[in-house]
Amino acid sequence: MSLAVSGSRHLQALFGSLGRLARNPLATLLTLLVIALALALPAALRLLVSNAQTATGNFVNAIELSVYLKTDVPLAKAQQLAAAAGQRADVAQVRLISAEQGLEDFRTYSGFGAALAALKQNPLPSMLHVRPRPEYTSSAALEALRRYFSAWPEVDLVQVDSQWVMRFNAILEVLRQLLLIAAVLLGVGVLAVVGNTIRLEIAGRRAEIEVTKLVGGSNSFVRRPFLYTGVLYGLGGALLAWGIIAGAIALLGEPVAKLARLYGSRYVLSGPSPPEVGVLLGAGVVLGWLGAWLSATRHLRSIEPRG
Repeated sequence: MSLAVSGSRHLQALFGSLGRLARNPLATLLTLLVIALALALPAALRLLVSNAQTATGNFVNAIELSVYLKTDVPLAKAQQLAAAAGQRADVAQVRLISAEQGLEDFRTYSGFGAALAALKQNPLPSMLHVRPRPEYTSSAALEALRRYFSAWPEVDLVQVDSQWVMRFNAILEVLRQLLLIAAVLLGVGVLAVVGNTIRLEIAGRRAEIEVTKLVGGSNSFVRRPFLYTGVLYGLGGALLAWGIIAGAIALLGEPVAKLARLYGSRYVLSGPSPPEVGVLLGAGVVLGWLGAWLSATRHLRSIEPRG
């Protein structure tokens, strides 16, 4: 019986909160819009980072180390070095380009084939193209790999290719940090919006609250409808934020696909995944409830029945 009574009281508080929000549609819509914008901004930044990572996911394969051996290193020794490099846990692939192959490629693609025929000996060294594993493409891991190959006495020069990829990854890391900061600041903003809205509602219902307390209503009983109001604000704002993001994806989808086609890619802009939508809705509910709880707990203490 007690559970049934408690459930009915919660439903009463929920529907009462819905009714009060419905009776003030303009104020409710403006509050929801502010909450939605605060939630949509970090969610949109998260989508920007994830889409950038997806669009450039194959760039990790462009990161290579070019290990130039000394010109007096024989081919057999170069093959042994390539086999040794391939045994490392942080190396995905090693490709050996012999001095003869390098000269032949240079002769074919440089346009100086006739001039190279006058050379008495091959001036090019053998080299190793080393591609690290994706999990070892950070700046620290690549620097450790570069130092490892530089320590070989047979190595003349080690060059890390695709530095621009590392710079791009560094930019993405900065964006991730900005995302965290924006999420915290805008989350505080949602708490402030919900808290101020609940404060104004408590002030407008002060007489009703005094009567409720006079007949024995506890602070938790009086606070319950305000908590549901905060939850509804948070959930409604999160749903509206989801709609804003979906609309932006729909508007930008075709221009982004067209831009990708110009670069020979079939990339398609992706929206939030179901888990990300769940996080967005959950964050809205939690922030709405917490903002309402903080505001109601603080202001209801100061309201007592008049003697």
